[in-house]
Amino acid sequence: MSDSITGRAAGGPNADQIQYWNAQAGPKWVAAEALLDAQIGSLGLRAMERARVAPGEAVLDVGCGCGHTTLQLAEKVGHRGSVTGIDVSRVMLERARSRSAHCGNVRFENVDAQTAALPAAGFDLVFSRFGVMFFADPEAAFANLRTSLRPGGRLSFVCWQELGRNPWMRVPLAAAAAHVPLPAPPAPGAPGPFSFADADRVRRILTGAGFAKVACEAVDETLLIAGGGDLGRTVEFALQLGPVGALLREAGDGEREAVAGAVRDALAAYVTPEGVRMDAAAWFFTGAA
Repeated sequence: MSDSITGRAAGGPNADQIQYWNAQAGPKWVAAEALLDAQIGSLGLRAMERARVAPGEAVLDVGCGCGHTTLQLAEKVGHRGSVTGIDVSRVMLERARSRSAHCGNVRFENVDAQTAALPAAGFDLVFSRFGVMFFADPEAAFANLRTSLRPGGRLSFVCWQELGRNPWMRVPLAAAAAHVPLPAPPAPGAPGPFSFADADRVRRILTGAGFAKVACEAVDETLLIAGGGDLGRTVEFALQLGPVGALLREAGDGEREAVAGAVRDALAAYVTPEGVRMDAAAWFFTGAA
């Protein structure tokens, strides 16, 4: 395994995100872990294919959450390799550690990738599945991550394109907006799920952080929302997570009931025999140290 990582995931420039992923989002993601992994797992695997993960490599999994991708990477690198998962959410890492107790080539650290003292030249690959869009200063974060890569090391991650190209999030949000006022839109590039929607901006961030051979690939995929659950489970999933979940955080019972009905009506149009299928759009980014 690589050298230990130091730096507590508390305070600092990402304090708001750290608070959010510990007090609000983290417990919900743990509760919906299996549904989320089933829904977005294929995009993570495709990003791993582009990363060319090889046996014996040391991998840093950024924003590893409950450890699904960390375990997949560990299987690919085998017993001669190692994977270190890092995340700011203690509750998600507790789940990650419990599900990986049998795996000798995996460890998890509760640190902030932007500020942690990462082992210099400790990894062959820095990877992330939707875990790198939440930095207050993304160029500083990626510069820090680059120092952890060995000469010839690679970067590979998947992130969301804009909300308008992701009906699986846009449609329920639009339905909810008829009953609950939408907050003011975040500033362009503000930390959040769509902060990397502008591919040209991400290229500038990565090159500014010192990465070479930066490449971006657009991917469109149809997702089984909530992992293929029935309409009722999918509606509850939408009410708990993502933009609608954030919108309902301060809503009353009456507003929540109205939103649930509107979201159900909106998602009913996407029901298939396998579950609720909706389009999604993401970016695959790769780079070299």
